[in-house]
Order: sequence, then C-alpha cells, then structure tokens
Amino acid sequence: MRAGAAMSADPQLLAAAVEAAIASRSPRLGRAAHARALRLLSPGIPPFICAHLVNLYSKLDLPAAAASALASDPSPTVVSFTAFISGAAQHARPLPALSAFAAMLRLGLRPNDFTFPSAFKAAASAPPRSAAGPQIHALAIRFGYLPADAFVSCAALDMYFKTGRLGLARRLFEEMPNRNVVAWNAVMTNAVLDGRPLETVQAYFGLREAGGMPNVVSVCAFFNACAGALLLLPGSQFHGFVVKCGFDMDVSVSNAMVDFYGKCRCAEKAKMVFDAMRVRNSVSWCSMVVAYAQNGAEEDAFAVYLGARRAGEEPTDFMVSSVLTTCAGLLGLDLGRALHAVAVRSCIDANIFVASALVDMYGKCGGVEDAQHVFSDMPQRNLVTWNAMIGGHANIGDAINALAVFSDMIASGETAPNYITLVNVITACSRGGLTKEGYELFETMRERFGIEPRTEHYACVVDLLGRAGMEERAYEIIQRMPMRPSISLWGALLGACKMHGKTELGRIAAEKLFELDPQDSGNHVLLSNMLASAGRWAEATYVRKEMKDVGIKKDPGCSWITWKNGVHVFHAKDTKHEMNSEIRALLAKLKKQMQASGYMPDTQYSLYDLEEEEKESEVFQHSEKLALAYGLIHIPPGVPIRITKNLRICVDCHRAFKFISGIVDREIIVRDNNRFHHFKQYECSCKDYW
Repeated sequence: MRAGAAMSADPQLLAAAVEAAIASRSPRLGRAAHARALRLLSPGIPPFICAHLVNLYSKLDLPAAAASALASDPSPTVVSFTAFISGAAQHARPLPALSAFAAMLRLGLRPNDFTFPSAFKAAASAPPRSAAGPQIHALAIRFGYLPADAFVSCAALDMYFKTGRLGLARRLFEEMPNRNVVAWNAVMTNAVLDGRPLETVQAYFGLREAGGMPNVVSVCAFFNACAGALLLLPGSQFHGFVVKCGFDMDVSVSNAMVDFYGKCRCAEKAKMVFDAMRVRNSVSWCSMVVAYAQNGAEEDAFAVYLGARRAGEEPTDFMVSSVLTTCAGLLGLDLGRALHAVAVRSCIDANIFVASALVDMYGKCGGVEDAQHVFSDMPQRNLVTWNAMIGGHANIGDAINALAVFSDMIASGETAPNYITLVNVITACSRGGLTKEGYELFETMRERFGIEPRTEHYACVVDLLGRAGMEERAYEIIQRMPMRPSISLWGALLGACKMHGKTELGRIAAEKLFELDPQDSGNHVLLSNMLASAGRWAEATYVRKEMKDVGIKKDPGCSWITWKNGVHVFHAKDTKHEMNSEIRALLAKLKKQMQASGYMPDTQYSLYDLEEEEKESEVFQHSEKLALAYGLIHIPPGVPIRITKNLRICVDCHRAFKFISGIVDREIIVRDNNRFHHFKQYECSCKDYW
C-alpha cells in the first residue's frame, strides 16, 4: 500500500500522466492528474510539473486553467511561459500571449528560440497598428537570434507579411544569411493569401535558383498561385514535375491540383487527378464539388457530394455550403431543402458560411420567404449574407423589400456595401419599376459609398431607364461611360427598344451586338421581332434569312417541371408526353374558363416572337402551358407549381398564367431566363413589368 502511494507520488509518473492527457487531448485525464499532484505533492508542486500543467491546459485551449497553473508556479521558468504563449497564440488569443511575454521579461527571464516564434505568431494576429511585432523583433536582435537563427527569422518574416508590413518583410528576407525552404514558403504562401500570385511564382523560381528543393507547402503554394492567376500552362507543366518527384502521392498536393484545374476551367483534368488519388479527405471531395460547380456542371457536382456521403464522409460546413451553391445553379429547391435538413442534423446550420449559402440558394430558387427565415435567425451576418438577401428580392422584382434590406444593412454597421450590393439594389429597382430610386443610387454611389461604377452598374442603369421608356437617355449614358460598353449593356438597350418600339435606336444596339457576339442567335431574334412588331416585315424576314445563311441557329424554347424525382420536359406543340391526352383536355377546359373570364389570346407572339417560341401555330401550345397542365394534374392542391423555361416567358403565357392562378386558386412560380414570376390570384409579382 505504501509502495503504491510512493509510486503515485513520483513526480516523473505524474508528469507522464499529464503528457498522456495532452496526447489524448483529454481534459478529464489532465484534471485528474492535476488533482492527484495537488493531493500527493503538497505543500507545493515542483516547477517542472507546473510547466507540464501549463502546457496541458494551453494546448487544450483552456485559457483560465492555463493562467491559473502558471500563476500557481512559485518559480516559473521560460519553459512554463513559452508553453502558455504558444498555446494562446495557436488558439488565436494574441493579447494573453503578449501579456505573458511581457510578464516573463519583467521577471528577468530570457526568451529562447521557442519563445520568440510563439511571440511572433501572437503578434501576427494582434489588433491592427499594434507595435508588438517590431518590438519583439528588436528584442530578438538584442538577444542574438536575428538574423542568424532560421527558425526565429521565419517566424518574424511570417509576422511581417501577415500584418501587412511588406517592406519590412522583404528587408528581413534579404538580410537572412540562411534562407531555407521554410523562409521561401513564408514568402510564397503569404503572397498567395494577399492576392499576389505572380510574386509566389517568382519566389518559387528564386528557391530553385538558390539550389533549394521544394516541399509539400511549396508545391501547394505554386498550384494555388497558378489557380489565382489562371496560369494553366505553367501549372500543367509543374504537374509533370510533381509526378516525377512523387509529390502527387501527398493528399494536400492532389487537392491543390484539383482546385487549380477547376479554377482554370479544366474540370475533366481535375476529375482525372481526383480519380487517381489513393487517399481522399474532406477537402478532396469539397475541391471536386467546387471544380464542377465553377464550370457549370452542377449535376456532376451534386453527384460527387453523394459519392462523398457514400464513402462515409461527414458533411462539413465547407462541403454543405459548396453543394448549396450547386443547388442554386440547378434551381433545385427540393435538393436545397434536403441539404438544409442535413445541415440542421449536423449542427452546422448556424455556421455563417452555411447560413449565407442557404440564403443565397433559397433566393436564387425563388424561395424568398425561406431565405428571409434563415436570414432572420442568423446571429451574425457578413457581406455575402446581405448581398444574397438583397439579390433574392431582386430576383422576383421586389424592389421595396430589397431597398428595405439595403437600408437595414447600412443601419446595422456590420459591413459596408460593395459593388455587388449596388448591382443587386439597382437591378431590384429596375425590375420593380422604381426608376427614380435606382437612378439616384447610381448617381450617388461614388460619393456615398466610395464605389466607382463598373460595367455591371452601367448595364443595370441602362436596363432601368430602358424599362421606363427612356431609351434615348440610356443611350446617352452608354456614349458617356468611361469604359467600352459590354454585350449586356447593348442587350439591355435592344430589349428596351423592342419593348417600346424604338426601332432605329434598337437597330444601332443590334449592330453593336453583332460586332461583339456575332454567333448569338438571341440578338438577331430580338431585332427580327422588333421589326416585325413595327410592321416592317421585309426587314424582319431579311434578318431571319441572314441568320440562316450564316448558320446561326436558335435554341428551341422548352419548359420543364419536376415531380417525384422526375424531370418532365416540354417543347412547343409537344405531343410525345405519355399524359398528352389528359394535358390537352385540361388545357381546352382552362381555355373556356379563361375566355369566360375575359381572356383573349395574343396571337402575334405565335408568329413573330422568335425569342419565346419559334414559329408556333397556336399560342395555347406553348411549352410553359403544357408544363403547367401537367403540374395541375399531378401536384396536389396547396403545393406551388414550379416551372422553369429556357427563354423569356411570352406576353400571352404571362397573361394566361395570371388568369389560371385565380381560376384554379393555385400559386404558380415560373423561372424564365430573366427572372422569377410568382402568379397568385390573377396577379404576378412582376406587376407586368419584365
């Protein structure tokens, strides 16, 4: 019994117990060892046991316990202080770390080559304008660690880069007598993080010219730089070097290559790297999802996510937010809701990135009420969140609520608007008919927010004025703008001219579009429709003939609706669907009911509006009407009917849907290639302004 007590009181055994708790990251085991030390080593714990306890609590991010253990040491050593400083710095607690460093100096303790790197790490995340970094630098010189000690020098170098003191960082780098690969990596990785990819590439070649051999960090930094600068050729050549040296066996390097190829629009090469990986982690799956999403392959991205789940990967905040982006691209509201449930079950729905992605997904899929619920429940919001909520209202043309959210954003002081914010607000004003408010924001954006108008803002204001019938004023703005007008600018002007019959100005816009994008059929179709609407049939026919002569083909109009995991696609005058007889019968019934309520078909769009349907004989056979009939047959009452169309909904279908929404008392949501339309009780959310 006495032998056992003596053994338990052995300080070496207690120190080993504390180290075991650190290795297992177990606060319970650590506190048990601490309690045993207090019981058996009374009246005082040896300094080296105190150092172990400080190390334990610091590494487990228990700052109060770490500070208590350090304070209870009657004779603290540099080891104890270094353990505390290191733990606080690693867990992003710079102020306690720097306070402990100052306390250590006041006690006359000399920092060592482990203390200084930890202190520099704390200084790197200190509040802006803090002078702690340069002061620690001066001490390191005084004690002889700089510039000779490579470990301390690299930590100081990293601190200067992270605090934005680029001049001091470069000077220190030049003074280093021994620039090892860690020093070069500090230059490369920080340049990538700061958005200076070309500097990373130059630093890599500097490393090689100095006779150094890159490591995994160097390789990843090079690929990240090539991805940031879209340097496909150098990155592809570097891929060969990586394979030759065996770096491709490292999962971090493979992940960097997947990301590189994805950003350089080479999704298939990204998939090739991904398929060749022997070991994958969560980052691997997320990188492949993002690579597909960035290249418009949303279905493939979602398939990769499902593959990750089958492989046993748990959903992370980055994975779920990435896949939610693909749902927004697919307009997959049901898929997005399923992912929302996954986020809730995984307890990551409150994560700011996941919640922002949910707001964005719901807004882009037309579920603005759902987006508002998520937005309201968020404890904190960032710029992406605010932009997503404003954009959601803009998508449905709800200018009043878009402006209300914008005002709340300004009043909250959480974040300042950026150029995307103003694009969304002006777009909302354009689609909602608030011409005065939108134009005033455009005119004052530089003065109020310090944001210079970009091409996107000019395109929005041209659309804003054009929808209000002020095409000549919009044309004047195009002529005065300091940059070259884009396709979207001339397209907005042409669309406005077609809407209001401004044929001559519309022809000018069309000619500019033909120069910028001669193969786009939509521009030719718009011009032809405008001329036809003005009764200039010969000119309209000539435009269509010219399209045919040069081989420009227009995509046929189609609409689709999803029901029970199946996608049903309809084209104009479609008779191939298995429910064709039931669809025709319902449309005939609806036509009689609509005519009894005052509806008259607008047949001009069956012949001349080639943008909506190409040469259709009867307006009641448009693809969106067929899709609607299918939805009315299958989708139960009370459930909104959601239809997607690849072209802009025509005037007749828009009018018909308003009638049908009231006759059958159903909510109908149409997403065309321009915006959402919410039909309910004989009205549309766009207020006939699209």
